Amino acid sequence: MASLANQLAGNLRCPPLANTNLSKPLFSNKHGGYRQNRTSPIVSAVAVNNAQTRERQKLKDLFEEAYERCRTAPMQGVSFTVDDFHSALDKYDFNTELGTKVKGTVFCTDANGALVDITAKSSAYLPVQEASIHRIKHVHEAGIVPGVREEFIIIGENEADDSLILSLKSIQFGLAWERCRQLQAEDVVIKGKIVGANKGGAVALVEGLRGFVPFSQISTKSEAEDLLEKELPLKFVEVDEEQSRLVLSNRKAMADSQAQLGIGSVVTGTVQSLKPYGAFIDIGGINGLLHVSQISHDRVSDIATVLQPGDTLKVMILSHDRERGRVSLSTKKLEPTPGDMIRNPKLVFEKAEEMAQTFRQRIAQAEAMARADMLRFQPESGLTLSSDGILGPLTSDLPEEGLDLSDLPPAQES
Repeated sequence: MASLANQLAGNLRCPPLANTNLSKPLFSNKHGGYRQNRTSPIVSAVAVNNAQTRERQKLKDLFEEAYERCRTAPMQGVSFTVDDFHSALDKYDFNTELGTKVKGTVFCTDANGALVDITAKSSAYLPVQEASIHRIKHVHEAGIVPGVREEFIIIGENEADDSLILSLKSIQFGLAWERCRQLQAEDVVIKGKIVGANKGGAVALVEGLRGFVPFSQISTKSEAEDLLEKELPLKFVEVDEEQSRLVLSNRKAMADSQAQLGIGSVVTGTVQSLKPYGAFIDIGGINGLLHVSQISHDRVSDIATVLQPGDTLKVMILSHDRERGRVSLSTKKLEPTPGDMIRNPKLVFEKAEEMAQTFRQRIAQAEAMARADMLRFQPESGLTLSSDGILGPLTSDLPEEGLDLSDLPPAQES
């Protein structure tokens, strides 16, 4: 009994009780007598241990009861069953046929695509190659991230797990064709980036589609390799979605642009590059040459002292060659006084329209005299006056024999 008492005392961190007579009172008073301890530490320790044991046993019984109920009757007490869930889904009309458009929310992405919740019985997956009309390596490049809600089109089904395969690219292609038809109807000049070429012409990327530009419809005489990665002004010749044919013309776009560049017109341009003989100026997609002799009435020995690449300036059209696509420019004709382009270019640009108006009046007088002389001596000549003031026969932008479309690539990638 004494050893058991010592063990319990050690557990309760009490002094050893080896020499304690349990039959005597545990404490003495100051008079040498003894008083009885009403609550023994030994009895309290045993009581605590018994209470903990009962609590543990109670929790164990509850756990075993719950485990047995989950094993034998997992749906006991649940009012909404799996059958009820399927019945609820059957109330909704989910059309999963190919070509159906559905709304969905992206909830997960990976290296190959994205999982999409379309609130249907089956899950849906958007492969990376179907995420954009452009070539991308990850769906994030197309803005496909968790939480994004888009309209998709069903293009297939994965037989392995009955999941649906979605596409954004198919929808984007449809919108691109519609946009091209609209631009053709409005006869708009657009920019196209040359991304390829074959023996018949160049391939330009327009609104995400690949358009064909026959060499006969390119105004410059550049080689195909020189055109790669460059942007050209283009107009639509043919837009046929069913045949995947998209034909474009650079000549028609340049003719329309140049028609607005009559001699004496003032346009705003950007310096592209400097050469010893002059500066090349971009005027709305057309490169014009500002010859060193046309910068100022005063002699310019070093063009870099007057102009730098990236500078914006006003220039006047002196002449242009439609066949070669060359435009000659001048700031010299815009100087209020000789040398202003060197000393005070800001004044030149402010007075540009006023000086150009005077120049156009002189040109108009010269044109009237030339036209009168020409018609007086050749009344049956059949000549016409072009928008830039040049007399000549009326010609068509397109060749009489038509376009050679034998090497026309498909506009839409498969």
